[in-house]
Amino acid sequence: MRFRHPDGSTVHLAYCTNVHPAETLDGVLAQLRDHCEPVRRSLGRDRLGIGLWLAKDAARELITDPVPLRGLRGELDRRGLEVVTLNGFPYEGFGAEEVKYRVYRPDWTDPERLEHTTDLARLLAALLPDDVRDGTISTLPLAWRTDFDERAAATATAALTTLSERLDALQELTGRSIRIALEPEPGCTVETTADAIGPLSALPGDRIGVCVDTCHLATSFEDPATALTALGAAGVTIPKAQLSAALHAQEPSRPEVRAALAAFAEPRFLHQTRTLTPDGLRGTDDLGEALTGEVLPDEAPWRAHFHVPLHTPPAPPLTSTLPVLQEALALLVGGAEPCTRHLEVETYTWQALPSELRPRTRTQLVDGIAAELALAGDLLTDLGLKELP
Repeated sequence: MRFRHPDGSTVHLAYCTNVHPAETLDGVLAQLRDHCEPVRRSLGRDRLGIGLWLAKDAARELITDPVPLRGLRGELDRRGLEVVTLNGFPYEGFGAEEVKYRVYRPDWTDPERLEHTTDLARLLAALLPDDVRDGTISTLPLAWRTDFDERAAATATAALTTLSERLDALQELTGRSIRIALEPEPGCTVETTADAIGPLSALPGDRIGVCVDTCHLATSFEDPATALTALGAAGVTIPKAQLSAALHAQEPSRPEVRAALAAFAEPRFLHQTRTLTPDGLRGTDDLGEALTGEVLPDEAPWRAHFHVPLHTPPAPPLTSTLPVLQEALALLVGGAEPCTRHLEVETYTWQALPSELRPRTRTQLVDGIAAELALAGDLLTDLGLKELP
């Protein structure tokens, strides 16, 4: 979906296909047929943007043989789909029964992360629509926080510098500009937007910036205005933003609130949980850990890194951080010119929801994703953007 900003530029809205994890190219093609095109049809649009996730094996198959790459581009065109952004955070195994800490490997100290992201950039340059010259890739925010010392930081900086040079060369070769966006996430070396400023300031040029994920922003209790103002003052770009909402518990000390939260403590993904205390931010690596007892203070609200559907907040006594998303979106694209032109709805946890909220059929999932995109589109038009055909 494309929107015209009042300044005349085009803002792209997509949804991320990591909600339909597939490790192979055949799996990706099945996603386009079984999910992406049906979402487009459900919305009644001639064109739908998707934030494509290509796992290691699928990316390697595409990069080593131009024939399947041309085939993928043809399938996108035939099904009314377009790709201007990739989700390069998960490397492989995102559909496993237990992902948890595995999603942070390989990190930016491992040469495999650099090579995979280089492959993704080359692929995106080939997949961009003919009338689009700019693409973006969101990626791991350096590493999980443990065992990340000065040597690791230097290694990651060197890898990102090499990547920036490769992206310059790619633009010279193809005429397509690909930018990378580190995605701050609770528990990582770069947990907040503020944490990103130092590492990114050490890099040359502006190829690499921040992906603002509004679920992560809210989970860490970041104020959108403060966060985005600081990024702008530091000269850090925002190539991409992910529109997502976290789980919010206003009174976590109450037994009924704890019981409601427990329904979201599931074994597949990490659900980092945070609370803001007079002494600063406190947190746990997972929601289940927070619920075990006195690990996390419960005098103030809790927020958990659980991407809940945008259009359907959890039932009371829980809610979502949709207001944080709305505030951030207004700052990102509601001004005289947009801070970013690539927006991606990223609710990958549909099948991890409590059983009564989980879609039971493919049609229910398609309808849910379409409803999220419709809500996001309405928020954009409310800010003065106009949807393009």
